[in-house]
Amino acid sequence: SEELLLNILPEEVAEELKDKGEAEAKLIDEVTVLFTDFKGFTAMSETLRPKELVRDLHECFSAFDHICQEHGLEKIKTIGDAYMAAGGLPTPNTTHAMDVIQAALEMRDFIVEGKARKLAAGLPYFEVRIGVHTGPVVAGIVGVKKFQYDIWGDTVNTASRMESSGDVGQVNISEATYALVKDQAGLAFTPRGKVQAKGKGELEMYFVSPIG
Repeated sequence: SEELLLNILPEEVAEELKDKGEAEAKLIDEVTVLFTDFKGFTAMSETLRPKELVRDLHECFSAFDHICQEHGLEKIKTIGDAYMAAGGLPTPNTTHAMDVIQAALEMRDFIVEGKARKLAAGLPYFEVRIGVHTGPVVAGIVGVKKFQYDIWGDTVNTASRMESSGDVGQVNISEATYALVKDQAGLAFTPRGKVQAKGKGELEMYFVSPIG
């Protein structure tokens, strides 16, 4: 059904699929990609019952979905306890870097507030690392029975490295993303210098936080 399609695919892509029976893969020159990952998830999965673990994950990812929607981002997928989204696609825009950073900061705050609640109740809690990078991607649909909208390219790999090279409770952004948002009001940046990133050598990174 159309509603189901729109739950799986961006609206423009769903329309193209409906009209033509296929949706062409596209190179999009500038997209900002976000990755989140929970620290200590494996340890938590050993202490929580499966039902509780999935409930907690569902709560977090549902909140992330809502935040993405509020900022015009496209959720790409979840992989285990990792969440991936992007701004500036399928229709390119000029606000994607700022949109993604604002969403990332809200995601971080949601997890921090959840941690405080869980600590007060003596329950296990999530902590999150978030990484952001900007660059070109190829976007398209893969799969036949269970198809999904996905993105590929070095930009995706680098965004993932921004996450894994970050710190818990921080939004870690690349030089490319920083260049697009450095003059935006309301943001503060902590330069980290060159940081070793797996398979990438040393990359300039910055922590970003809201002012006030």
